[in-house]
Amino acid sequence: MALNYNGLSKSLQERIQEDREKHWENPWKFPDSRVMRRYLRASDSPTLWRPAFVRDVEKIMHLPLYNRYADKTQVFSFYENDDITRRALHVQLVSRIARNIGAVLGLNLDLIEAISLGHDIGHTPFGHAGERFLSELLYEHTGRYFSHNVHSVRVLDTLFRRNLSLQTLDGVLCHNGEFEQQEYRPQPLPDFAEFDRRVEDCYTRGEEAVGGLVPSTLEACVVRICDMIAYLGKDRQDARTARIIDGETHFTTKEIGTENAAIINNMTVDILENSYGKNYLLLSPQTYRDLKTAKRENYELIYRNEKVNQAYESSVRPMFRELYEKLLYDLKRGEEGSPVYRHHVNYVQRQLRYYQDYDYLQEEPNQIVTDYIASMTDDYFVALHRFLFPESRYRIEYKSYFEDLKER
Repeated sequence: MALNYNGLSKSLQERIQEDREKHWENPWKFPDSRVMRRYLRASDSPTLWRPAFVRDVEKIMHLPLYNRYADKTQVFSFYENDDITRRALHVQLVSRIARNIGAVLGLNLDLIEAISLGHDIGHTPFGHAGERFLSELLYEHTGRYFSHNVHSVRVLDTLFRRNLSLQTLDGVLCHNGEFEQQEYRPQPLPDFAEFDRRVEDCYTRGEEAVGGLVPSTLEACVVRICDMIAYLGKDRQDARTARIIDGETHFTTKEIGTENAAIINNMTVDILENSYGKNYLLLSPQTYRDLKTAKRENYELIYRNEKVNQAYESSVRPMFRELYEKLLYDLKRGEEGSPVYRHHVNYVQRQLRYYQDYDYLQEEPNQIVTDYIASMTDDYFVALHRFLFPESRYRIEYKSYFEDLKER
């Protein structure tokens, strides 16, 4: 199948080259000098070798939960296959694509990298299915919603209190790649008080509030669109690897193409062609239509596929409930030998001591259980369920590395 790779127009390439020769700087680039942090600490002051947003990048990469990206599902959970994307690769792809776009637009690449690497750190095991199940349980018990982007902020700003910048946290909060737009126009964010109000609004109104979030920087806008660019074609590759779809599956997008490499290239080109020199991001009408079509086709052919969802509904959903109720029971009874204490509460308490004196057990018990489950990798979740419920009828059956050999 022939792949169509678009390129920048000659006129824009000449304009960019001329701007570079004149040492043009984008006036809408977020400057390091305007970085804002919740706490004023001398140890967070920028240096020549660790500028403001480099510090955010390193705070995120050295966070204990960053390691767990490697065993968290992107879309396909039940496969022993090292070629299927995990969340660790996804955040790297978002960072790479966003940095490519940001470099040409003249934006702050360190801020882009920080947002990209931190944006999914609060994601649950078992991808968006796990996110949905955990939100249902939290809402049932408290009337509050769980959203992975909001929880990523909680991990970075509350659970581990790394004193990340307002700009990075705002980009993480507003990254949600489920809401496509033709234009991405930043809206000012004055301070942490307004940021905290928006976070709380997401807990109380759920998707309605999350869907209305608007980033405050162009850098965050770039990450938001690149979250979609990074997964559209990659999920199709993974679906073929998992044999959810085959090579004959028909996708219809023309301008952006149908395969991963073409989608990344053509959407990047379109964003640059229509956004260079502007204080917002803009997609052409055809690319915007194609983006919506590509997402719809992914939902119809992949995300809502019966093969994908059956195991989530029949096994993972009840396993989430069993774990949630058991851990909540143990926590309320003060069962200090329980994993919720030994593997989570004590762990978080030790981390918090390095940064701020705070008693984590003063948090609402449902929130503590939610924090714990959201922090789990897929494998840990399965192992914990087996440990706590050895007689449970719910089990996850993984497709073996050698499944194709068995079928011969």
